[in-house]
Parts: sequence; C-alpha cells; structure tokens
Amino acid sequence: MPTCMDGEQNGDETGIDCGGSCPNACLEQINTVSILWARAFKVVPGRYNAVAYLVNHNKNAAVEKINYRFRFADANNIYIGKRENSTFIPPGGNFAIFEPGIDIGNSIPVYVTFEFTQVPQWLQISQEKINQLKILVSNIQLFDEATSPKLLATIKNNSLFTLPNVDVVAILYDGAGNAVSASRTYLNQLNPLSTSDINFTWPEPFSGQVVAKEIIPMYNVFSVKLQ
Repeated sequence: MPTCMDGEQNGDETGIDCGGSCPNACLEQINTVSILWARAFKVVPGRYNAVAYLVNHNKNAAVEKINYRFRFADANNIYIGKRENSTFIPPGGNFAIFEPGIDIGNSIPVYVTFEFTQVPQWLQISQEKINQLKILVSNIQLFDEATSPKLLATIKNNSLFTLPNVDVVAILYDGAGNAVSASRTYLNQLNPLSTSDINFTWPEPFSGQVVAKEIIPMYNVFSVKLQ
C-alpha cells in the first residue's frame, strides 16, 4: 500500500511523500515567507523589544517549530548583539515575531535584521480547520499617550477549539504607516467561544503620534484542541 514515507509518488500524493493526504506540504508548491520589516523599539533607556513583521503566502501550510535570529547594529552599522529563539509559522497571512527585553548596554540598535536559521518543514493545514479557527479583536482603545500609554482590547475565540499559549502582539503606527512602538501580552489559554480582555502598557510616551493600531493574536495551529 502507498505510504507517505516510501520515497515514491503514489496514492493521492501531489509530490514524493507530500501533498494529498500526507502531512508534509510539497516544497515546490511553497512560497518563501516575506520579511516586511524588523525593528527595535525602546522600552526604557538601554532596554528594547524587537519585532519582525512577516507574511506567510501559503494559505494552507504552516511550520510547527523553526529557529530564528535577530541581529542588531548601531548607527555606524557596527554589530552590537543578537537574540536567537524559536517560534512557529501560522498558515496564510501576516504575523509578527516579538522578542522582549533586549539589553545591549549603552549601544542603540538602529539597524535590525531578522532571519530563520534553519530550513522550515512545511505541513499542510486543512481549509476546513482554517475556516473554523476564528479569532476576533474588538474594542481597541489607547489611553494616556502623553504619560504612560495603555492599550486595551477584547479578544474572542469564535471557534470550538481550545487555544493554548496565545501571544498577542500590538503594533502602533504613525500617519505615514511607520511602526512607532510594539508590545506583547500573553494568555495561558483561550477557551472555545470565550472572550478575554487584554491590555498592553508602556512606561514612557511614544516618539510619534499614533494613528493606527494593529493587534495580532499568535497561536500554534498544531497545538489547538477541538472540544
């Protein structure tokens, strides 16, 4: 009988041991993830958060785990540090990778680069599952911009799946569409058809006026559980 590990294209596969009913996506059908920008945002003097903003062009493919690296350079483009970690790549759409609490002494990170440090293993995600996973964000409000800014919002799991370990990334933009600052909050679990109030805080005012707000819930699609 055909299997997904026999080194041959057989059964309903669309490539060798990939596509069809096999878990692996066929690499020749996968588009590279686009890195739109990577930046460091000051939290307090000497401490920064780094954000990479990316797009997965593959609507029905995701990566369960992949390693990445941020690199930082000062205004003279002199290397001043790095941060390495691992994450997942959600199926189709924009997503953000947030790296908190970067301490590089008296240096100021002006230039930031981001890269994945290993070849991703792409797995197929059914369109039915994607259609069922609906996360809604509403009631986004920003307060106290001139002192200690606070962003409030409501997040709703509008599906029958339990979502563990939900990172929620907030990115704030100025009138030119440039990111002014970013923050992250965390939910241990978001239960089916449940709602949670979330908040983000900053210890200092922003460097520019905020005119747009984006909130991105991040959860590993391979960890969700149907109730």
